Amino acid sequence: MEGFIEVTYSVLCNGDVCEEIDLNDLLRNEKIARAIKSEYAKGQKGVEIVAREGMKVTIQSQKELYTFNVTKDDFADIVVLAEEDARANKRFKKECDAIEIIDIKTID
Repeated sequence: MEGFIEVTYSVLCNGDVCEEIDLNDLLRNEKIARAIKSEYAKGQKGVEIVAREGMKVTIQSQKELYTFNVTKDDFADIVVLAEEDARANKRFKKECDAIEIIDIKTID
């Protein structure tokens, strides 16, 4: 195979947060509902906040994304190569010793 693959990854740490919350559960919280009403419906009476079923809000640690290129022949080794790239560029720190593949693109 000819060509290259662009791999994007992030470094994962033990203290990272990734929480998915149903929007209806979030809006049932009185403090949150009151804050939304006071910001967007100031002075209005009888206002109700409605969300579609199944909508989610994700709270996650903000991550820096890193990119590197490999040949298409190296596709099977992308995870290992990403870990090597992170080690070579000293991206692994204390309690940050794993990677997450974010995106893979082919480049001609």
